[in-house]
Amino acid sequence: MSSSQHATSAVFPGLARHCPSGTALSSLKVLGLGAALWMLAVPAGAEPLVSTSDVERFYEIYEATDGKPTAEQLQREYLDQGSDGLKHFARIRKITGERIAKAILDRPEIYVRARECAVVLPAAKVRVGDALNRFSELYSAAQFPPVTISVGRGRPVAVAGPSDGINIGLEALCATTFINPNVEDRFVRVMVHEFIHVQQKPELTDKTNPTVLDLSLAEGVAEFVTELLTGDVAYAYMADLVKGRELEIETGFQAEMNSTDLSNWLYNSTASDPGDIGYWVGYRIAKSYYSNAADKRQALKEIITMSDAKKFLADSGWKPGVGAE
Repeated sequence: MSSSQHATSAVFPGLARHCPSGTALSSLKVLGLGAALWMLAVPAGAEPLVSTSDVERFYEIYEATDGKPTAEQLQREYLDQGSDGLKHFARIRKITGERIAKAILDRPEIYVRARECAVVLPAAKVRVGDALNRFSELYSAAQFPPVTISVGRGRPVAVAGPSDGINIGLEALCATTFINPNVEDRFVRVMVHEFIHVQQKPELTDKTNPTVLDLSLAEGVAEFVTELLTGDVAYAYMADLVKGRELEIETGFQAEMNSTDLSNWLYNSTASDPGDIGYWVGYRIAKSYYSNAADKRQALKEIITMSDAKKFLADSGWKPGVGAE
């Protein structure tokens, strides 16, 4: 978590699925990804741009070097020539040619698989546009900054900020199969999740020493609104992870929610040991707040603009285990 930026940043190994070595660039162009920008289908005045030009350029270099670009090539021909979004992403998440080259050497399968994931992007962008249409109807102050999809060092999955837009790491999100095995659903809902983060108050998200409660609510609100707009949360695996343990988990959360040690609750997932259960508890608190409100539209506004986590918790009506399905 960096100042003014939300980050989904766990490291996940990729899966060993492969596609023919010559398909990447041609597939991108056939799907219309060669254009620098996509305009999502949202109302006038709320039209985010999604750029995939960095993906195309990365795979041009990747193909030309038989999947083994040097650190110098990646720095000079990819990062230094990248979009403003990629340059920002690289700066705040320490993405360099050297680090990408090492990631390709250590985990080559995630860069192969990322080309397959690109296939879902046209359909995903339509669904994101539909969700944002709905969001504009429910929350008139919604902001839709540009989205940059690029290829990085295997992490993070995504970062978002109101002034700098949203960055999605194609190879990282593609590799996180445990989040949701349906790759199109995964891309749609993670992107919508990040758009919700853009709306949130810095008083909640940018504290120097945020508590477990602060960041669990930031993430949980994004999950709840994503579900409201798309029919499910972004991090769908959590439902199975907590099933039958709701009271135990939420009692433990209540005991640690004022701590600034996030390690038991947030940003601790790996592919072999999924975690981040603070997201789920925060979602449950936000859902309780919404369920107990008479005016749902006003409640949604209050959920999105919430800045005082303790007050929000007190007003939500949430208690450990109550209403768990």
